[in-house]
Amino acid sequence: MARYPAYGRSPFSRFARWTAQAAGHPLGLLLAVSVVLLWAATGPVFHFSDSWQLVINTGTTIVTFLMVFLIQNTQNHDGAVVQIKLDEILRAERNAHNALLDLEELTDAELEHLRQHYLELARQARERMRGGRDAAPPDEAIERAVAADAGEGQRRQGRRRRRPPNDR
Repeated sequence: MARYPAYGRSPFSRFARWTAQAAGHPLGLLLAVSVVLLWAATGPVFHFSDSWQLVINTGTTIVTFLMVFLIQNTQNHDGAVVQIKLDEILRAERNAHNALLDLEELTDAELEHLRQHYLELARQARERMRGGRDAAPPDEAIERAVAADAGEGQRRQGRRRRRPPNDR
């Protein structure tokens, strides 16, 4: 099964997208507020009984439970789209490092190691700026760190994807 199924073809995915858009629209909020106000207005009619309270509690619980799945489906799709766009930007940018294309496949420890490396690069750049020097990142240091991280990941996982020969 594909990691991200064909979102546009699935009736569930179409429904999930439509529902997420409707729920996020101002009219969606207006509808929700209207339901709550209507429920509150019926309180005196039902003498604010336990059953009257149970209606809103049950209704909101069911809606919340179902919305979690619908919104998660939409988030999965949007996340996949953003990831593909970022990968293409990295691939197309001449000075970008293609080793960063599949960061989502790294372990948390590998990501933290890379994050620490980039934090150090940012610290060094701030020091250069404060000293009046150029703030450009040291490309050779980045290349060494990415290559070292990729090499560690290959040894640990033993299944890293190969990049086409024209990649940097």
